[in-house]
Amino acid sequence: MMRRSLAGRLLGWSLPVLVLAIALPLLLQHWLQDARLAGLLAALVLVPLVAWVARRALRPLDALFRALAGSVNSYRDGEYNFGIHWRGDDDLGALVRAHSELGEVLREQRQSLVQRELLLDTMVQNTPVAMLLVAAGGDGERRVVFANLAARKLLHHGWKLEGQRLAQVLADVPIELREALDRGGDSLVAIAAEHEGDEEQVYHLARRHFRLNGRAHELLLLRLLTSELRRQEVQTWKKVIRVISHELNNSLAPIASLAHSGGELVRRGRHERLEEVFATIEERAQHLEDFIRGYARFAKLPQPLLQNIEWGPFLASLQRQIGFELEAGATDFHARIDPAQIEQSLLNLLKNAHEAGGGGGDGVSIRLTRLPGWARIEVLDRGNGMNESVLQNALVPFYSTKRNGTGLGLALTREIVEAHGGRLSLHNREGGGLCVAIQLPNR
Repeated sequence: MMRRSLAGRLLGWSLPVLVLAIALPLLLQHWLQDARLAGLLAALVLVPLVAWVARRALRPLDALFRALAGSVNSYRDGEYNFGIHWRGDDDLGALVRAHSELGEVLREQRQSLVQRELLLDTMVQNTPVAMLLVAAGGDGERRVVFANLAARKLLHHGWKLEGQRLAQVLADVPIELREALDRGGDSLVAIAAEHEGDEEQVYHLARRHFRLNGRAHELLLLRLLTSELRRQEVQTWKKVIRVISHELNNSLAPIASLAHSGGELVRRGRHERLEEVFATIEERAQHLEDFIRGYARFAKLPQPLLQNIEWGPFLASLQRQIGFELEAGATDFHARIDPAQIEQSLLNLLKNAHEAGGGGGDGVSIRLTRLPGWARIEVLDRGNGMNESVLQNALVPFYSTKRNGTGLGLALTREIVEAHGGRLSLHNREGGGLCVAIQLPNR
């Protein structure tokens, strides 16, 4: 602890030296009777003495500067428990007090930041959304930088994931999830049940890219939607019941009224209006029949009647019904499918793709890929794709963003595909647009 200011120390040491510097030449000159020799001897004595006095007087200042440098290094290393004291009201005292106030502010901010990081880590670790942060390592391999508890449980049986190669982690996950992670972009993934009686699991995959410490990172978010879809389905079926009740009332009430009116006309012998009455009853009954048939087709989808088909002629026939571009690829292999059901599914998807692209048909295409044991058919468009909310609900029956949509197209397509032992997934394409992928087993 410094007890005197620098100015006081310099003044205390300089007065005796000044008196000695004046008196010593005079004494030497009187003693030696030679002014030049007296001045030389005085200089030889006074110069080392002045240097020693200056060093002794400036030693506190040197210690202060070393202390300031040490505290700055401590701040840089994240250590803020470093204090400096200086007695005096000079400029150096003001500098030390300002430095101490800065240290106190940094300490408070560090404590607040630590608490916020602790809170954030607790929230991230305990969220049900699986979070995986990956980045390229020095060897070029993408490695896991961070994984929360949900990600460890989903992808690695609860074991630590940090530092592992992403490719090695994905080697043990279901093929549907691996393909979605390899593909890129946000997507909806349905994972088939491993055991009979288990429930299919549906996940929403979101990806975000950013830079951290100058390195490119990718954040993968996997949210389980199975329970949400189940809840949505219950709400949807309630809505369906209300819609069906409304349609039945709208058709049956006029039919009952017209039947009563027809009876009155017969009783009065006015047969000339009966044709109009019966025509109206027939029209309302036909409308009701079409309405019920549409919903029954979804509720009671028949089992596929499997036939051997060759993909090339099958897609060529489909191309004559609705326009699309067939991307280059192998089409000379066979499959066992229900041609009518798969054709209807692809027609629904192609119609949606045309509507997403404004109806012009530009950018609508089908890509057929032969995989080991599978045939993958992708219906591609260059529309606006789907936002996260729509993507999460796209497979829920009767969910539709179209003004006059029934919400049955994608749900019915999914039912048909799964009845064939296949799976359906959706994801937004890079550069805009949507990809609806169907994978069917090669039997």
